[in-house]
Order: sequence, then C-alpha cells, then structure tokens
Amino acid sequence: MNLLDSLKYRDYRLLWLASLSSGGAAWALIVTRAWLVFTLSGSSVWVGLVTFTAMAPMFLAPPIAGYMADKFNRRNLMAILFTVQFLHNAVLVVLALTDVITVWHIVLLSFINGFARASQMPAAQALLPNLVHKDDLLNAISLNAATTQGSRLVGPALVVPLMVLFGEVGAFATCTLFYVFSFVLVLNIKTVSYGSMDKRESAFGNFFAGLKFVYGHPLVLPLMITVFLHCCLTMSFESLLPVLAEGFSSDGGVDGGVVVTSLMMSIGAGALILVLAIAGIKNMIVRGRVLLVAALFSGFGSVLVGVAPTFLLALCGCFVMGGGQAAYMAISGAVVQMSSPDSMRGRVMSVYLWHIGGMMASFNLINATIADNIGANIVFVVTGLVFILTVFVSLLSKPMRDLYIRGKVEY
Repeated sequence: MNLLDSLKYRDYRLLWLASLSSGGAAWALIVTRAWLVFTLSGSSVWVGLVTFTAMAPMFLAPPIAGYMADKFNRRNLMAILFTVQFLHNAVLVVLALTDVITVWHIVLLSFINGFARASQMPAAQALLPNLVHKDDLLNAISLNAATTQGSRLVGPALVVPLMVLFGEVGAFATCTLFYVFSFVLVLNIKTVSYGSMDKRESAFGNFFAGLKFVYGHPLVLPLMITVFLHCCLTMSFESLLPVLAEGFSSDGGVDGGVVVTSLMMSIGAGALILVLAIAGIKNMIVRGRVLLVAALFSGFGSVLVGVAPTFLLALCGCFVMGGGQAAYMAISGAVVQMSSPDSMRGRVMSVYLWHIGGMMASFNLINATIADNIGANIVFVVTGLVFILTVFVSLLSKPMRDLYIRGKVEY
C-alpha cells in the first residue's frame, strides 16, 4: 500500500486539506487562548475553565450533530459549521485588536467555537468513507487522523512567530484565515452523502440508534471504555501546559507562550510521524499490536513529561506522548468506523466523539484544579501510570485481546 493512496481521490484531498486547516486553527486557538487566559488571570483553574467550555459541547452537540449528519447533506452541514467558526474568530480578532478582551469573553466564545467544532466532526467522519474505495478506507482514516493529530504541530508552528510579533491578535487572525480556507475547500466537494433513517422507528428511536449500536457491540463497547479512560487520563493535558511551561520559562509574557507552543508542537510532531507511519500498515494483525504498544507509549510519555528535569527532556516526553496518543486514537477510530454501517455512521461516530470530548472537557478542568494544589508534574505522572494499568486490565476482555493480538474487528 502506498502511504498516500487515499489522496488520489479528488474529494478526499479536499476534505483532508480542510481538516488539516481547521485542525490547525483549533490547536492554535487552544494554545493562544490558554496562554492569554493564564496571563490575564494568573491561574491554571481559569485555563481549565476555558478549555472545559471549548470541549464541553462534546456533551451536547454530538448526538444532535450525528443525527443531522445522517439526515442532511454532510458537505453542506460542514460548510455551515465552518462559517460559524470563522465568525467566532473574527469577533476574537476585533476584541483583541481593540484591547477590550477579558477572560469572560474568551470563555463565552470558546463555547461557541467548541459547539461548532463538535458538530462538524461527526459530519466529516461520516462523509469520509463515501469519498474513497473501501479497499483504501483504512489508509484514508489514518491520513485523516494525521490531519487531526498533526495539526497540533502545524497550527501552533504557524502562530508562534505571529505571537512573538503581534501577540494574540496575529494568532487569532491566522486562525480566521484557516477557517475561510476550510470553508472554500468543503464547498468544492462534489460527492453527495446522506445517511438514512429507519422508517419503522420513531424519531426518538432513530436519534438514539447510534447509542444502542455502540452499547450492544461486543468489540466497540470495551474499546470505547478504554478510549474513554484514555481521554480522561493522558489526553486531558492542555490546561496543564501553561503551568508546566512556567517552570521552564525565564519570564512571563511571550516567552511563556512560546514555551507552551513548543510543548504542543512537540506533541504534534510525535502525533504526525506516528500516524503517518501506521497509515502505511495494511495488515490488521500488525495494526492490532501497534494499538497495544501505542497505548502503553501514551501512558509512558505522560510519565516522562512529569518527571522531566529539563525543557529538552519535557519536549522528548511530549513527542512520545503525542505519538502514542495519535496512533492509539487513529487505530481505535478506524476500528469503530469499520464496524459501523454507513446508514448510521454519523450517529455512531457522534457517540464515539461524545465519550471522547466530554471526558476531555471535564478532566481538563479537574486536572487544572488539582495542578494548582499539587503541581502539573505530579498530575502527568499519576495519570500516565493509571492509564498503563488500564491497558493491562483491558486484556481481560476477549474481544480486546483478539484486537490486540489478531487484529480481529468482525463480530
């Protein structure tokens, strides 16, 4: 298999570039907002609150968005949501440019941006399998995951010089352009993609069909539980980075912001390299074993970040953690997509994203609150060790053992 096989499909290329652009904007916003709020408030709890409000819509949006992604044209739905995200960023630029921005402005706008992003993701993931041949689906999902995870590198890397030169205004303006680019790309997708509703079921029954599928599937359910705990533990780190960066920063202001961005870029670099590596793996047995190793690396990387005595070692820990997280989430997401019928893929993926985003929102706030009392380093160590234990416990499930060892996904 060629590493870039899926990019031969025109509409998939457009979706891939749109996902990369919007993902870059999302991660650049996370970094910029986190450091700006920490500068304004001096508290990681406020950073945690902003991160929580940006991710909290994962509790609310996915069920509705998944239903809409199966009922309406998925491309048009994405275009509307990119418009909302563009308008959100335009308001941020105006507030920052006029120097009237406050923490509460950022909290409110983070919720709006988070709701649009949480609604966009089920539509994109439901549309993706319709853009490539079924033989290229695993490659397409992995390359799409590369945009999701690798944008942690692309977005922050582009805003670092702008933060240095123009502060948060430059970063917010760049994110606005990212969303305009995504909107134009999505409008050029020609594939028409809808799901379908079961006419024998009520609207209520169709709405919750994805939930019933996930909770009744012998592999998807235990995998979802493990992913759920992964997101609670090693992936809920964004609100901890400003606190961690303070220990490596010689002074406040831009220097601290650049440290935060550098840590995020290292996570993104690891994510991009590892996900691109697994995109070329066709053998499901190998993928299953990579899933197990990636899960362990995710936990180990978190521990390494927590014990790192120097900034360089912290960057190495972030690289390992990002790579493990990205490979684990990419393969897990591919397994869920492969197990889902196209007619209800929007609703199934919305349930998947609901568990992921909801927990990341909650635990970013919880971890930030704990970090104010015991330190970010200890939180990184404890959460990493607990997830490593979780991976070994997951081996007690036969479907999970079959997935790890034999790459079995059919049930």
